[in-house]
Amino acid sequence: MLNIVLFGPPGAGKGTQSEKLIAKYELEHISTGDLFRKHLGEGTDLGKLARKYMDEGRLVPDEVVIGMVDDKIKTTKGAKGFILDGFPRTVAQAEALDKLLEEKDMRISGMIALEVPEEELKERIRHRGKTSGRVDDQDEEKINTRIKVYKEETLPVASYYEKQGKLSTVHGVGGIDEIFGKISAVIDQY
Repeated sequence: MLNIVLFGPPGAGKGTQSEKLIAKYELEHISTGDLFRKHLGEGTDLGKLARKYMDEGRLVPDEVVIGMVDDKIKTTKGAKGFILDGFPRTVAQAEALDKLLEEKDMRISGMIALEVPEEELKERIRHRGKTSGRVDDQDEEKINTRIKVYKEETLPVASYYEKQGKLSTVHGVGGIDEIFGKISAVIDQY
């Protein structure tokens, strides 16, 4: 089973690349953003709690996220693997994910980190905010908070997977298909 963590800061292109990878490798998509939107749309307690944190540009607590991911894995039958987009975001989440997968006799095949300069990230997020309707894509202070949180809390996850020999980096600037080719070349080595 091919289980990939697609990693990078907000605006790196994880969602765009995930769509292409899902189609090529027939993977199931686990996006915490999608899971949050599902719960937000259904008005669940988890959704309301997630909204509070998201609107502040902060991370949703681990136990909420892990529960959503576990439910997604349990309810997806016959998958060739999963692509995790935007998760794990902390070392604690990565450890909890490894434990969860181990219990299911699964593992992470590798992490692919998209590297994009900060000013490019901000420009992409501002551009996306014009069409997405996402509150956190339209406010400069929240954009800066999200990037700061990524650097302080999320970036260490790359080191976690690097210690396991599972980290690969891809330069995330250029044409969508060009970046996709680089990611695919990494995956084809798994």
